[in-house]
Amino acid sequence: MIQQLPTPADTKAYGHKLAKLLKPGDLLVLTGPLGAGKTALTQGIAAGLGVRSPVTSPTFIMARVHTDGRVPLVHVDAYRLGDSPDLAGEIDALDLDVTAEDAVTVVEWGSAVAHRLAEDYLEVRIARRDDSEERQAELVAHGTTWPARLSSS
Repeated sequence: MIQQLPTPADTKAYGHKLAKLLKPGDLLVLTGPLGAGKTALTQGIAAGLGVRSPVTSPTFIMARVHTDGRVPLVHVDAYRLGDSPDLAGEIDALDLDVTAEDAVTVVEWGSAVAHRLAEDYLEVRIARRDDSEERQAELVAHGTTWPARLSSS
């Protein structure tokens, strides 16, 4: 399922729409090159979850927790975590104030780590041409629950 996203505002709106599918315990993995729109998509997801605090890239702190929405949002940048032999331990060491079962977790740069975090997750592959703001987002279901959830939406 590929979605055309002509502008950054469309990327945020798509994230807002995706938020309607999400519930506590869900893991979303965002993949795509630098500047593809992963943070913009996360901002839309946050808005759809009712998060009122600013959502910015967690690149330098690795994770941010937003607890002011209908469901807590954990926003992780896994760019520097991909090679870790103890990814789960490193994420636990971030002391996020909320457990993954109680929150929606969005992991940017997560393709190398997703399978170590959960069997069921939704991957959002974002592509962007160098000469355009237009993006394409593709949803890829992993595990047993996401295919049915996507087909019923």
